[in-house]
Amino acid sequence: MTYVVEVATVAPKVLAAVRRQVRPGEVPTAFRAALDEVWAFLRGQPGLRDDGHNVFVYHHAAGGPEAGLDVDFGVEVTRPFPPQGLVACVESPTGRAARTVHRGGYGGLPDAHAAIHAWCREHAETIGAWSIEVYGDWHEDESKIETTILYALAARSE
Repeated sequence: MTYVVEVATVAPKVLAAVRRQVRPGEVPTAFRAALDEVWAFLRGQPGLRDDGHNVFVYHHAAGGPEAGLDVDFGVEVTRPFPPQGLVACVESPTGRAARTVHRGGYGGLPDAHAAIHAWCREHAETIGAWSIEVYGDWHEDESKIETTILYALAARSE
C-alpha cells in the first residue's frame, strides 16, 4: 500500500480510557482487557458515547519504546466525566502532526507507522512526544477498514 503523509493540526478528543504501560510488541494483547473495562463503563453511562471510535494514545518515553510506553486505550465520548475505577477521562494531545490513513487489516499498521517515520526523515521532521491511532468503523471486508495514524511533530527551531 502507498501511504500519503500530510501535516495536520490535531484537535483534542475527549476519551474514556484505561492507561497501561506496554512494550510496542505487547499492544495487540494489552488493548483488549483495557477496552473491555472502558466498554463496561460506557454501557452504564447512557449518552456518554455517540458513535465514538476506539482511540489509542501513545505517550513516547524519553528512553525510546524499548523502555515501555504509557498507552491510553480509549473510546471517544461526548463530554468530560468523573473517573470511575480504572476508567479515566482523558483529553487527547493536540498540535502539529504527521498524518496518514491505513486502509486494510490491522496487520498492515506497522507499514503505515514506518511510512510516517520515513516521511519525517525525508522532510527533516522530528517525532514528538505522542502518537495516536484512531480506529474507524469495523467492516467484515478488511479492505474497507480505515485507521488514522498521527505522530506529533516537534517544534522546529528557527
